[in-house]
Amino acid sequence: MERSDDHASHLEQALLQARKLIESTVLLHSRRLTTPSPVVRTDGARLGDSLAQLIGGARYSVAVTLTGAGAFENAVIGALDRTPSRAVVRMLCNVPAAEGVAERLRPLTRVRPEVRVSQSELRGIVVVDGASALVQTHDQEPEGQVAVVNDIGAVRALELLFAGAWSRGRKLADHLGLAPRLRTEFARTVLEALRAGHTDETAARAINVSLRTYRRHVAEIMRELDASSRFQAGARAVELGLLAD
Repeated sequence: MERSDDHASHLEQALLQARKLIESTVLLHSRRLTTPSPVVRTDGARLGDSLAQLIGGARYSVAVTLTGAGAFENAVIGALDRTPSRAVVRMLCNVPAAEGVAERLRPLTRVRPEVRVSQSELRGIVVVDGASALVQTHDQEPEGQVAVVNDIGAVRALELLFAGAWSRGRKLADHLGLAPRLRTEFARTVLEALRAGHTDETAARAINVSLRTYRRHVAEIMRELDASSRFQAGARAVELGLLAD
C-alpha cells in the first residue's frame, strides 16, 4: 500500500512538472508573438504611415538627418508637423541638403526644428525618444525601402551616432553666413593642404593649379576666415565645421 502511495506521489509530481513546462513554453511562445521584430523592412508606399506613427507618438525627442531632397526627405519633413508640442526636434543636414532646408521647413506650422550642418557622412534616419527608429536603406534597395528598428540596443547606437555628429555640427545660420567660396570642394582641398602643412609648391602640384593661382586662393580664403596665419586658417576652418576635427 505504501509503495502504491509513493508511486502515486511520484506520478503527481511528474504531472505537475510537465504542466509547468507546458505553461512556460506557451508563455514564451506568446511573448515571441507579441514582441515586435527588431528590424522590419517596409517599402516607400508605406513610408508616410510609418513616419506618422513614429513621429506622432514622440514624447521627448525627435532626431532627424537629411541628406538631400528625395522622397525620404520629403516624407520626413511632411511628417514633422505631427510632432507633439512636448517633443524637441533636432535636424542634422549634410552640406548639399543645407542649402534649401530653411525654405523647405517654412510650411511647418506646429514645430520649428533646431538645425545643424554636418561634414560627416550621413544616412537618412529618424530616432524617436531613443526607443525606436526609421532608417533609409541603400539606394539600390527596391522601391526605396526603409527599415523600422525596434531593438533598443541598435536604436541607442543610432542615437549616440547622431549625438556625436550633432555636437560637431554648426548652426544652419552660421553655415549659410559663410562666403560661398568657402563651402566649395576646392576650398576644402586648399584648407586640408594648409592644415597638413604642405608647401605651396607641393599643394599646387597636387591640386593641379599654378603656384600663383594657389597662393591667390590661399590669400582669399585667409581673408574670408579673418586668419592672420595659415595655421590659424586651418584651426578656424575646423571651428566653423569646414573641416572635420
